[in-house]
Amino acid sequence: MVAETARQFEALEAQAQTLMGVFTAAGHQSVAPAIIQPADVYLDVIGEALRSRSYVFTDAEGEELCLRPDLTVPTCRLHLERGENGDPNGLYCYNGTAFRFQPTGATSAHPREFRQAGIEAFGQEDREKAEAEILALTIEALHKVGLKEWQLHFGDLGLFRAILNSAPMPKRWRNRLLHQFWRPEAFRAELKRLTKAPADKTQTLPEELAKKLVGVEEQEATAIVTKYLEDKNIELIGARTASEIASNMLAILADVNADPLSEKTARLIEGYIEISGPARAAGARLKDLMRDEGVDISKALDAYHRRLQLFSEAGINSSNADFSAEFGRTLEYYSGFVFEIEAPTLGPDSPIAGGGRYDGLLRMCGASEDIPALGAAIHTERLLSVVKSEES
Repeated sequence: MVAETARQFEALEAQAQTLMGVFTAAGHQSVAPAIIQPADVYLDVIGEALRSRSYVFTDAEGEELCLRPDLTVPTCRLHLERGENGDPNGLYCYNGTAFRFQPTGATSAHPREFRQAGIEAFGQEDREKAEAEILALTIEALHKVGLKEWQLHFGDLGLFRAILNSAPMPKRWRNRLLHQFWRPEAFRAELKRLTKAPADKTQTLPEELAKKLVGVEEQEATAIVTKYLEDKNIELIGARTASEIASNMLAILADVNADPLSEKTARLIEGYIEISGPARAAGARLKDLMRDEGVDISKALDAYHRRLQLFSEAGINSSNADFSAEFGRTLEYYSGFVFEIEAPTLGPDSPIAGGGRYDGLLRMCGASEDIPALGAAIHTERLLSVVKSEES
C-alpha cells in the first residue's frame, strides 16, 4: 500500500511538471498561493454550493479562516497584493492542493483533498481571443501528458445576462434569476413563480421580521436581520450572509404590488435555456430564437460566433464542442464563457478540467474596479487515472 501510494505521488509529480512546463512556456509565471485563506473572501464570492463544502475554522486570535476550496481566488488575492489592481497583464500558473467536503462521501474521483494545476490571465482586453488562448493552452497541456479522448462542454453567461437585460422586468428579478441560474430546478421554479404570482414568496417571511423591513434601506435591513438571527440564536455557517438575506427579503417585499412577468419574456428565457447541442448548430438556434422573439442581443451573439472562429484557428476541433445554455459550472463568480473538458471514462459528473471568465472577481477580492479575467484548472488525479486507463 505504501509503495503504491509512493508510485501514485511520483506519477502525479511527473505529470504536474509536464503541465507546468506547458504553462510556463506560454508565458505564465509559476506561483504558490497560501493554502489557508481568509474565510470571508471565499464566503462572499464562491456561491452557496461551495460555501457549504468549504472547511472553515477560527484560529486562536478569533480570525475566521478556511482551507482553499480552489486556487483561483488565492491567485487573485496574490495578484492584488502586488499593487492596487496588480499588474494589468498578469499571467499565472500553479500546481497545488484544494479542499472540499464531499456531501455524498469522498471517492477517488471526488476526494476531500485534491490537486489542481491551472492558469489564470488578468487584464486581457480582447476577451474572445483570451478565451480561445486559455482553452487551447489547457487542451495542449492535456494532450502533452497523454490524454487522447475528450469532449468540450461549454456555456455563456454573457449571453444569458444579455437576454435578461433585454427583457422588461425589475432589476431585482434579473438578479434573482441570475442568482438561481446555477440551480436549474430552482431557476425554473422561480421563473414559473414570477409569471404567476410574484408576491407569493412574501408568505414565507417571518411576520415580525417582515414588518420591521418595510420601507428601510439595505444597510439598515442588514442590521435588522443580524439582530433577528442573534435573538433567535441562528448561526450562519456555510450559508448566505446576513447582507444577502436582507437584500433577498427586501426584494421579496418589493413584489407585493408587482405585475407578473409577461408570457413573452418567460417564453424567451425558457426557449434560451433549452438550447443545447453541437456548438455551431446551437449558435444557429440562438440566432433563430432572437429573431423569432424580436430581441436584439447582436453584440453577445457576435462574441459567441467570433469565439468559435478563434477556437478553430487555435486548432480546437468544433466537433468536440457542445454548447448548453443552462451550463454555468458550480462557482458563482463566473460571468461569461465557461467550460469543462470531460473524459468518456469519467463522464460529466467528474470533469478533468474546467474554467471560464470571471471579470468581477478581482473587484470582489479588493480591486477598485472590474478587471478582465479568466482561467482554467485541471484536476490532476482524475487526469492521471484517465491517461492510465487509455494506456492499458
